[in-house]
Amino acid sequence: MNTPPLQTVAMGLVVAVVGFFSSFPIVLAGLTAMSATPAQASSGLMAGALSMGLTAIVISLWSKQPASVAWSTPGVAFLAVSTAPAGGFPEAVGAFILAGALTVVAGLYRPLRQLAANVPVPLAHALLAGVLITICAQPFLALGTAPQTALPILLTWFIVARFSRLFAVPSAVLMALALTLWPAGVALPQELLTKPEFVVPAFSVASALGLALPLFIITMATQNSPGMAVLRSEDYPPKPAPFLTAVGISSIVTAPFGAVQTCLAAITSSLCAGPDSHPDPALRYWSAIMAGLFYCAFGLFAGVIIALATAAPPQTMEVLAGIALIGVFANSASIALSEASSREAAAITFLFTASGVSILGLSGAVWGLAIGGLVLLLTRKMA
Repeated sequence: MNTPPLQTVAMGLVVAVVGFFSSFPIVLAGLTAMSATPAQASSGLMAGALSMGLTAIVISLWSKQPASVAWSTPGVAFLAVSTAPAGGFPEAVGAFILAGALTVVAGLYRPLRQLAANVPVPLAHALLAGVLITICAQPFLALGTAPQTALPILLTWFIVARFSRLFAVPSAVLMALALTLWPAGVALPQELLTKPEFVVPAFSVASALGLALPLFIITMATQNSPGMAVLRSEDYPPKPAPFLTAVGISSIVTAPFGAVQTCLAAITSSLCAGPDSHPDPALRYWSAIMAGLFYCAFGLFAGVIIALATAAPPQTMEVLAGIALIGVFANSASIALSEASSREAAAITFLFTASGVSILGLSGAVWGLAIGGLVLLLTRKMA
């Protein structure tokens, strides 16, 4: 079939709107925390959108599976609460490249893929919950410092979520846009299309261990593995080696332009692979392809989005980032603490990560996973 069915075009638009506008605030927060300039953040947002769009198109056309691709939202949440490396954004870009390279190796070398997939599920989710808790608290902290901004956005998100959780965050983004444009409007950049900014990467052992390794583990455990599980649950046997290799190579190529890690998506894959995508399962891959095209279109206008974000009232982006991740935090915290046998180890991982402590140049996320893993091992041996 040479033309996409109309239903898949509509689903592709829904997927792109949800995937992009529900998470771009946290992408900007992560890039800013890594010392990216506004121009570099704009380029990173564009490159990330193009990366996930083009990668989704390529692997979906090749595999004839609805393989939705995303930027690593949990990964950028980790960056947002991390300390920028000593070498600034170039060193962060080097870490992005290393994380992408590890993903390629995981795709080509099955033992590494299995090792990453075998990180204990409670600890992986405890790690993610520890990363997210600081971000998810921001909307409620903003109620005390900027209620005129936080309250309308929170109410919009909460009310719309009663009817559709899918569109709750995009609706909150629309409310934030209204608060930004009223009453004076925003001066948009003269050039609407975003210019790429090339960053010469720098590498260090500290950024490799403190940024690249956690970024790889978080993305594999909470995005790539669940993304393949979603395809499997919808009777599309996933192809781990080529899929992981594709997102890893895409991450490496776009990292020098500021893009964070590209990965397989979980939530949007369920949209593309489900019956609402198209009655015929053989045609659902068109939804992922159309979503990829819309992602690319959004990415080209990343500079306009940055201009709107810059002009937004104080703490707007923090509020949006927080509410976008509340559902992810709740799910991760629930999974992390659900099993009594691993609860103590998960709690230690969570608290160590949430503390934000840095020891010997390694972040709290690395120490939390290492010490939590040690506690879990000792607990099981003594049981």
